[in-house]
Amino acid sequence: MPTIAAEFLIEPFTEGQPGPHVEAALAAFAEADLEVELGPFSSSTEGDIDSVATAVANMIRAAMGNGATGIKLQVGTDAGALGDLDGVPSLQTALDDMVKAAERDTSTSAAEWDRAQKQAVVRMLHERGAFLLRGAVDDVAEIMGVSRITIYNYLNAIEG
Repeated sequence: MPTIAAEFLIEPFTEGQPGPHVEAALAAFAEADLEVELGPFSSSTEGDIDSVATAVANMIRAAMGNGATGIKLQVGTDAGALGDLDGVPSLQTALDDMVKAAERDTSTSAAEWDRAQKQAVVRMLHERGAFLLRGAVDDVAEIMGVSRITIYNYLNAIEG
């Protein structure tokens, strides 16, 4: 059975206060045994087509029945195929996309970067606003195989 991904945004959205409409929507995915990755601008899940389709239908009913004013939804064959919700690249995959671009630019994988390359990539990510994304420092540190303190040191050197 094919795997599909769903990316969604439930309105109204209030940072840190999901409200009953969002909680009901998340419960619909939990009932289908689908894990939802909550993001700063949208949330996403993946699973087999029947599970995702059923959960999405139940999510719509639950969210709208509990006060949602709107739902933006995309469904694709995988998270990378989703692209955008409003004509802009998905922020769910923005950091991964920037790291892949850096790997192309350096002609090496992140695991092979030396210290100078890591510093250059952190500078590029900083210039592109990657560290404005929640959790980006931790994610970049994990990708590069360094501590988050190292990433902060690189950022301090850039800003200093």
